[in-house]
Amino acid sequence: MSQFSPAEWLEISLPEQVCRLWQDERCVFTAAVSTALNGAGEANGSGCTPRGWHQIRALIGRGQPDNAVFVGRRPTGEIYNPRLAEQFPQRDWILTRILWLSGLEIGRNRLGNVDTMRRYIYIHGCPESAPMGQPLSHGCIRMHNQDLLTLFDRVEPGLKVWIHE
Repeated sequence: MSQFSPAEWLEISLPEQVCRLWQDERCVFTAAVSTALNGAGEANGSGCTPRGWHQIRALIGRGQPDNAVFVGRRPTGEIYNPRLAEQFPQRDWILTRILWLSGLEIGRNRLGNVDTMRRYIYIHGCPESAPMGQPLSHGCIRMHNQDLLTLFDRVEPGLKVWIHE
């Protein structure tokens, strides 16, 4: 964690599968997450969760209901429920809110074949039935909706995010 020393930052621990919000060296929020089933990695198309320093580029979904379904960062008008899940069993559910991440380290997670933002890596909501605490995503960082709503209301674009092993 050497490149930045922000007073407030978000930590994603891949080994612990946890998200922590730090303010003035105090942890003020903790939630279980699910990162990539394929592990850590930055390459486009890898299905891995990128490491290093990032920032929240955009907060998406303010005002949408819990379990609102997003495709291409746009609400579809659908509300996730078990019947919808049955109808679309292969869908990667992006629900409730999106924190779109952008890499800050050129050549590691920014620009070229490793660009986190162009890989569409988010912190996003998922079905409550989805397990947390174990890597199962396609590269994004999944959170249960209530945890994500709490976090969403506490962060702003530009907040630094440290993703580490």
